[in-house]
Amino acid sequence: MTPSAQPSSPGKLCTAIGLMSGTSLDGIDAAVIRTDGRAIVEPVRFVTLPYDPDLQLFLREEALGRRDDPDGKIARAERDLTLAHADVVREVMADADLTPDQVDVIGFHGQTLFHDPSDRFTWQIGDGAFLAREIGIPVVNDFRRADVTAGGEGAPFIPLYHCARALASGIQRPLAVLNIGGVANVTWIGEGEDPDLLAFDTGPGVALMDDYVWRRTGKAFDLDGKMAASGSVYPDILAAWLDHPYFARPVPKSLDRNAWDVSAVRFLSESDAMATLCAFTAHAVRLAQSRFPEPVHEWLVTGGGRKNTTLMETLSRVLDSPVRPVESVGWNGDAMEAEGFAYLAVRSLMGLPLSLPTTTGVPFPMPGGILHSVPDDSSACVATGNRVK
Repeated sequence: MTPSAQPSSPGKLCTAIGLMSGTSLDGIDAAVIRTDGRAIVEPVRFVTLPYDPDLQLFLREEALGRRDDPDGKIARAERDLTLAHADVVREVMADADLTPDQVDVIGFHGQTLFHDPSDRFTWQIGDGAFLAREIGIPVVNDFRRADVTAGGEGAPFIPLYHCARALASGIQRPLAVLNIGGVANVTWIGEGEDPDLLAFDTGPGVALMDDYVWRRTGKAFDLDGKMAASGSVYPDILAAWLDHPYFARPVPKSLDRNAWDVSAVRFLSESDAMATLCAFTAHAVRLAQSRFPEPVHEWLVTGGGRKNTTLMETLSRVLDSPVRPVESVGWNGDAMEAEGFAYLAVRSLMGLPLSLPTTTGVPFPMPGGILHSVPDDSSACVATGNRVK
């Protein structure tokens, strides 16, 4: 079941804001779109703001990888994180010349701290009720929980949006949309008006590289992949990493950013360590293409990893089809995930599936998300009355 397979009764377009902060911890993205929650998507505006350095440091050093909060520190950070998201909402609304009563819903992903679908556990912090009160707009959050509780992987969670954009763009298919954030994931989109979808995490994205650079230099990332470009790949280390059991698991599948033990790089020079980590991300993607039902005409790359020149060059060498950034087809690779959660928020309000058996392994097409309304709300785009039907 894809966006085009949903009931197509006419209705108003919703104006939605999507918020995303990925495991790379580079900041908070906000995107405004207009959509019917099915096949129509009109991007409007996009902004991104970096995390406050103190909050970013706490998340990176003390919160990521945690699955409990015995001392209450994460609860306190959650308030600060939610206020930071409120600031981004205000900025994108100002940029788009919107007032709260002109926005139907906010899709608030929150910050993932721990993701373990094998234990039916996923944790994204961010207080949806607080954000709704703070901004005065209905908020949908907690997107992944229903999927994971039902036995799905809870990730990747944007394939339906990738499909909607691909169908609207008329791009030749089969097509692979590769999102390289902290973790990398791929959406395979088949041919036809109601294409088959397959999605899964391919392996590491930029998180391992960013963490290494952070520890060794204090910088957030390897600008343009220059460190990696100046080093040499250690093939024995790379082969050992690629022998990880994750790569033998059936798809769909997902993983946590902390799933890999890459301690072997501590014995390498900085440039060789980065070259080997970069090769790991690219070769994990190469393994992924063997899972596709059919070969793809091309790979479209979104997410922060597309800005790493060395990584993109490596992908072009090791993959069997051409590799291009999504900007080559008119998409904004920085905005895709935020736009995707705006799209999913509208689908959540309409009771439409957010994930499918072929995208997360959930047993059946799964709606989800939790709606937090505001007092006397009359703007939310819902499936009753004179609103969207």
